[in-house]
Amino acid sequence: MPHEHLDVLIVGAGLSGIGAARHLQRRHPARRFALLEARDALGGTWDLFRYPGVRSDSDMHTLGYGFRPWREARAIADGPSILRYLQDTAREYGIDRHIRTGHRVVGAAWSTAEARWTVEVERTDTGEALTLTCDFLLGCTGYYRYDEGYTPELPGRERFGGTIVHPQHWPEDLDHAGRRVVIIGSGATAVTLVPALAADAAHVTMLQRSPTYVASLPGVDPFAERARRLLPDAVAFPLVRWKNVLQQIGVYQLSQRRPETVKRFLRRILERQLPDGYDIDRHFTPRYDPWDQRLCLAPDGDLFRAIRHGDASVVTDRIETLTETGIRLESGEELDADLIVTATGLNLLLLGGIDLTVDGRVVHLPDVMTYKGMMLEGVPNLAFALGYTNASWTLKADLTGEVVGRLLQHMDRHGHRICVPRNDDPRVVPTPLLDFDAGYVRRALAELPKSGSRAPWRLRMNYALDVVALRHGKVDDGVMRFSGAGRSATPDEAPVVA
Repeated sequence: MPHEHLDVLIVGAGLSGIGAARHLQRRHPARRFALLEARDALGGTWDLFRYPGVRSDSDMHTLGYGFRPWREARAIADGPSILRYLQDTAREYGIDRHIRTGHRVVGAAWSTAEARWTVEVERTDTGEALTLTCDFLLGCTGYYRYDEGYTPELPGRERFGGTIVHPQHWPEDLDHAGRRVVIIGSGATAVTLVPALAADAAHVTMLQRSPTYVASLPGVDPFAERARRLLPDAVAFPLVRWKNVLQQIGVYQLSQRRPETVKRFLRRILERQLPDGYDIDRHFTPRYDPWDQRLCLAPDGDLFRAIRHGDASVVTDRIETLTETGIRLESGEELDADLIVTATGLNLLLLGGIDLTVDGRVVHLPDVMTYKGMMLEGVPNLAFALGYTNASWTLKADLTGEVVGRLLQHMDRHGHRICVPRNDDPRVVPTPLLDFDAGYVRRALAELPKSGSRAPWRLRMNYALDVVALRHGKVDDGVMRFSGAGRSATPDEAPVVA
């Protein structure tokens, strides 16, 4: 039975996948493509996460698409609004007609002789196994596991008489009203949950082992509102987007070069928004420098307002054990709880865990380098979206979609069927993919591919530099090799085997 063949197969129908599909449409309207989505709806992260208060932790003028600007007033938007934005985008451009939900990609095998991928798919509704082929494979799966979040071992868990839930799997019928809630964690999810739950709970406690930097930001961007009132859309939207991009870059660079200045600035914000005499040193002064881990946002100071009003509190301590009625800490203090929320992070998983082979050789991700942060050394006709850790994910995902479009155009013009990055520079030394101190990154680094010490193998976290290199740089740069179908790769050219 012949397999269905597609020009481009996009894996994932979330923020990255929908954007990639639009870039493909614009540059290659005649190409046949599909988006395979393992879940039963489009939206990715924004359909998966349903916990109270779920929202963006980046402004929507940069988290939204460059080709379809965000038009709502709130720049820090709630999850349902972002999901509607994605649904509307897919519908407006007809991308929704190309999405196949309930299709999980489990394996992909490249053949140089045929210049195509053979993709193994599992139907999540029926269990049926399908096989597709494609000329180019584009992974838009995000970088964490959708089926499980990270929860550390909690001693005494079996004794606790209340409810324990991870935000990634929030039950629709979970009622927190009038209950004593303890949120374990201090990252973006915990900072989001505290004010959302505090509105109805008896009390919310954020229990953290160590503090995180938290900054207040207006939920509505006053510059964006003025620009949209005074300027035409064609001028206002790019102006607002670049203002926010440069602001993000500026804060990050200042944090790297003059961390003490940024610390003082963040502390002044805390002093204005927290009660007099609050122990800022204990609860909101991390041991690391700003942007060594992601900076958390409290839109309109909602977290600090909940603390001022007495609806929420922060405890910095370590868990000794769970008890029948709550949590006993190493200090001896006990926290009463009816509901414990483990906002303890995510598990990273690049390319959705797809098993890759090239000409029969298994691709072992930890032993290959990434090219421009979007392709794998020695792996032909495959790209993936990997966003920034210090700015909005979509900025890099959009650039990835553009680069793939440029690659395909170059191949069409010159009659090539294969593109593959090869490293012939002995000066390039493998380095960790993500130079980021967050726990979810540290836990996963050994399973991720490497970055390189020199361009184009270095993964940069600077959108302005990437615009120059990716949007305007040469496609045929001497590192990217082009050819037609033919022989399999020699051992020296092949990707690293597991």
